[in-house]
Amino acid sequence: MNKKDIFILAIESSCDETAAAVVKNGREVLSNVISSQIDLHKLYGGVVPEIASRKHIEKINQVIEEALNEANVTLQDITAIAVTYGPGLVGALLVGVSAAKAISFATGIPLVGVHHIEGHISANYIENKQLEPEFVCLVVSGGHTHLVVVQDYGEYEIIGRTRDDAAGEAFDKVARAIGLGYPGGPKIDKLSKEGNPEAIRFPRAKVEDAIYDFSFSGLKSAVLNYLNSCEMKGEKVNAADVAASFQKAVIDVLVDHALHAVEEYGYHKFAIAGGVASNSSLREAFEKECTARNIEFYYPSPIFCTDNAAMIGVAGYYEYLKGTRHGYDLNAVPNLKLGER
Repeated sequence: MNKKDIFILAIESSCDETAAAVVKNGREVLSNVISSQIDLHKLYGGVVPEIASRKHIEKINQVIEEALNEANVTLQDITAIAVTYGPGLVGALLVGVSAAKAISFATGIPLVGVHHIEGHISANYIENKQLEPEFVCLVVSGGHTHLVVVQDYGEYEIIGRTRDDAAGEAFDKVARAIGLGYPGGPKIDKLSKEGNPEAIRFPRAKVEDAIYDFSFSGLKSAVLNYLNSCEMKGEKVNAADVAASFQKAVIDVLVDHALHAVEEYGYHKFAIAGGVASNSSLREAFEKECTARNIEFYYPSPIFCTDNAAMIGVAGYYEYLKGTRHGYDLNAVPNLKLGER
């Protein structure tokens, strides 16, 4: 083991995954342990914050121990502890933050708080070793739809965001409406392969005064209105066609806004991140458009798209190099803005 090597123990608990990882020198993932609660929350059709927090408390120590064992390191080898402290569910975040502070206090290992969205963006560095800032990144998940210029490691300019529902939130709500259940994203992705994306023309919203902003609540309402109209007329609904047409409407908007920004800002590199970034149709659409426009396209493997600690370890590594350190007063910040400290 090289003394100059930097080992980050990372902890992520912002929603319903309890995760820990060990990352070496910012790009090498030695372990990435995720304890998912999906089966638990399926019963309720979405994440129940109180249940999520309790489950994190049960799992956190076990997951951290497993991550260290799998990486074949001990706390003596760890250079810094990185932990998600926002945004997310406050109770869930508190579990991870408390665990990280406790380990830091007991061992004297420096503590580095990490922004969850910064983690998602940093997931792209794991498998794309050649990727370095500057580039444009689209972060699409259950809670966020952000279009970000990555100016440097840890330095971001948000140029577009959702005005209402995040893309992943719209997927979940439409999935529930057509009887697919939770989590909506993967289920719509799968069902839409059996449907015709041109069957129903759903709206593509544009925000007049902000060309890079997103709005998905009108699209969600249009799907619900279509379903209600079919029910009132006694018409049979083709769920696969609804899923495919809805998904196409979301993808059209994401691709249009993102690539317009890449070209307007004069970049040649573009990345996607977040849970929805694992959607196969979204990747295919970006792959096709980026190739046509001569833009380099990057994306993480699905395991690094959903919430995980490896991405937090990568972001934590670059924050650590910049000199970011947090005290034991570090707290969960559920509405933390990207770029805030």
